Amino acid sequence: MKKLNLVAMSYDKDAVLNALHRTGAAEVKLHSQTERTLPLAADCEELGAYVSRTEAALEILAAKAETLADGAKKSAAAVEVSYSEFMSAGNAKAEMDALTESVYEAEENDKRVLAEIAKTEREISAAEIYSAVGLPLQPADSTHAKYRLGTVPAVLKDNLFEALKTLPLAACNVLAEDADNSLILLAAHKSAAAEAENVLQSVNFSNCPFAQDTTGERLYASLVEKKAGLAAEAEKSGARWAELCKGLRGLKIYCDYLGFQLEKSRLEDKLRATQTTFLLEAYVPAEAEELVKGALSSVSGAVYSEFSAPAEDEVPPTLLKNNKVVKNFEAVTNMYSPVNYREFDPNAVMAVFYSIFLGFIMADIGYGLLMFVLGGFLYLKSERDTGLKRLSGVFAIGGIFAVIWGVLFASFFGITLEFIPFRLPDAQKDMWSVMGIKIPAVLIISLLLGMVQLCAGYVCRAVQCWRRGKVADGIFDGMVWAVFTVGVAVAVTGMVEQFALPSAVVYAGGITAGATLVIAMLTAGRKEKLLGKFTKGFGAAYGVINFASDILSYARLYGLMLSGAVIAQIVSSYAVDFITGGNVALIILGVLLMVIGHAFNLAIGLLGAYIHDARLQYVEFYGRFYEGEGELFTPLGSSRKYVEIN
Repeated sequence: MKKLNLVAMSYDKDAVLNALHRTGAAEVKLHSQTERTLPLAADCEELGAYVSRTEAALEILAAKAETLADGAKKSAAAVEVSYSEFMSAGNAKAEMDALTESVYEAEENDKRVLAEIAKTEREISAAEIYSAVGLPLQPADSTHAKYRLGTVPAVLKDNLFEALKTLPLAACNVLAEDADNSLILLAAHKSAAAEAENVLQSVNFSNCPFAQDTTGERLYASLVEKKAGLAAEAEKSGARWAELCKGLRGLKIYCDYLGFQLEKSRLEDKLRATQTTFLLEAYVPAEAEELVKGALSSVSGAVYSEFSAPAEDEVPPTLLKNNKVVKNFEAVTNMYSPVNYREFDPNAVMAVFYSIFLGFIMADIGYGLLMFVLGGFLYLKSERDTGLKRLSGVFAIGGIFAVIWGVLFASFFGITLEFIPFRLPDAQKDMWSVMGIKIPAVLIISLLLGMVQLCAGYVCRAVQCWRRGKVADGIFDGMVWAVFTVGVAVAVTGMVEQFALPSAVVYAGGITAGATLVIAMLTAGRKEKLLGKFTKGFGAAYGVINFASDILSYARLYGLMLSGAVIAQIVSSYAVDFITGGNVALIILGVLLMVIGHAFNLAIGLLGAYIHDARLQYVEFYGRFYEGEGELFTPLGSSRKYVEIN
């Protein structure tokens, strides 16, 4: 990484930033304080509000586009544009502003129409029982009588008529009925009106809710007609949205263009200025130095730029350079902490162990094939480099290792393949004897795998020290402990009775481990004075306890693999019994059990494998050498949401 120092005329600032953006190879940093310069003050509030409003309109339009034919694919797809088309998006401001306003107007109109439809439907439901009534909904009282039109619960209708028998000056007719209510018209002499009202209240009478001076027939017909009109308006709204969605591509480009303008505006806080010039500092990949020089020279002759190596006390952003396979595993490391610019990039080594462990946990040919096919499908389907795409790539690669381990364990969806002659011990049954103690064979294999990774971690530590010129630290803090780990692994392997190795193997491993431990104790305090030398040496010896604890952490590989294998075996055993039972119903049940059971086991297994595998990398492996706390290289204008610039 190179550091760019730039001075240019203030009126060329926008052109300079555009040139750096076009290279895609410059991350602007906070400029150091310089004499006779002042920091610029960014005023982004108005532009930020405008961007937020425009992006909100885009989200509304994209959501509507998903409801159209092929809309989901079109709305989610990234827009590919040329650089000139992207930078000219600002010329479409008037058009995009009009589109934004139209989107908000259409959205408000939709809300209004939907609210009206819901209200009308409620009114239609209430008016349905009145639809056969040719009388006014609010009958006028006569000189001597009062009238009440409304509903009573159907179950209380008989109670009403029974109560009215005590009121000879009141009469009631049932005009209509449905499953829940009875529509009644009650007439009572004014002298008996109060008693009639009490009777109505006792049977939960509900007065007609419609105050219109019309009949029930006309009211119901008008409501139905109103709903039809609203439905027609809603259909027109769909056509309007289809027309508005034609501007989706342009609005995506415009939103990302606005995002770039906002980013440039916010850069003001990082720049310094004099009365006529501005000063900028940026990080540029070494291989892009000539590209950036050429871009700056094309802006103006009044631009001075200088490239230099970052100072020792600076921590530039990290630009990882891995192949397409390892790049998928960068996401695993970045979840923990991005690689520090000045340290060794462990992603290539970690990717190997992560894949081996992921495959070991699944350890089944069938599951491995599903992981490879489904993960590969999602990886190829994803057009943009997203977290989902990288995770899919990790699972696809892990699927290859799951197939390999599945062959070694002779397992296919939990069914043991007896035709494979040479296979590893059974995870459930086979035991190995270590110093007379029976231990599950696969547990021992898991621990040995852990020792291999711990050894690799110490080697990585040595490499990191040597890269910084610290040869002694690389030897005593890295390689000595790596050899110690090898010695322990050799000793443990020699103690497994089933291997029938010569006793000299155990002695060789033990002597190697002991000798390197003594060396580690004697050299741990090499940088300390007096008492510090002793305490550091004691700390190194005490660290063996942590070392043993770290090795035992790899027992989780065995536990996760065993649980998945047992579930797979049970599912397949029952499913095969059902399928071979001869009964059609049992065959269908067996197929469903096979599909659902293994899908569930695969999903749960992958979740556990992903989390615990990552934990082994973060704690046991990275704990040996990794520093992290880096910041990924983010070139100016690279934070685009909707656009890919060719």
